Amino acid sequence: MTSSAQSTGNAPSPIAALALKLVGGITILAAIVDFLVLLLPPDLLNRAWQISTATQLVDRGIVPLVGIALLFTGFWIDSFVAGKRSRSNLMLDARFWTCILACILGVLFLVLTPVHMNNVRLQSQDALTQVSEEASEATNQIEQRLNAGLTQQRDQITTLLSNPDQIDQLVSRGNISEEEAAQIRQFEGKPDSLNEFLEGQASQARTRLETEIGSRREEANKRVRSEATKASIRISLSSLLLAIGYIVIGISGVRRLLAI
Repeated sequence: MTSSAQSTGNAPSPIAALALKLVGGITILAAIVDFLVLLLPPDLLNRAWQISTATQLVDRGIVPLVGIALLFTGFWIDSFVAGKRSRSNLMLDARFWTCILACILGVLFLVLTPVHMNNVRLQSQDALTQVSEEASEATNQIEQRLNAGLTQQRDQITTLLSNPDQIDQLVSRGNISEEEAAQIRQFEGKPDSLNEFLEGQASQARTRLETEIGSRREEANKRVRSEATKASIRISLSSLLLAIGYIVIGISGVRRLLAI
């Protein structure tokens, strides 16, 4: 009766072991295929490709680790039910090759850690340089527009001052106000005052626009640095943790199998 009960109690264990080994193996193989697909087509000289690929590899790096855990759990249940077994050929032991794969993945994620940090740093520098160049280009465009506007205003006012009747016509049409007309007339015979007035207006506009550009550039720089820091810390730290996990499992597993 006891023997029958014990047999009944142990009956589900081989099925559980087989299921765990099967699911673990499939999970590992599916993850490896996924990794290989991510690497195709390779573009090793493209920094953006390196960063994107490393990010996706790390984000999916936990999947093979789960598969390995399931596979080893299945082997443990199998050996616990069957009791101590004689030593088998190590080259034909799936656990041995799983440990080797774990070591390879551990080295891969260990190498990815500093490589990804450096790539993110270089990408951040390029982004900051681009922001600075765009700000400089915007400043130059503003300077050109202000100079063109200054010349146009000077020519228009000079033309109006040379023909006072046009000023009255503009006022009567409602194109300019009496105050603007009076302001224009005060520069009659005073070209230096006109230039000073127009330069002052252009300087105020230049200062306001340059301040806006500087604020936008500072915001863009902060955003670039923040995104780079987050990406570097998240992926690099995750990659390092994955590397430690894989290497510990791989080396410990190989040692245990050699000691059997």
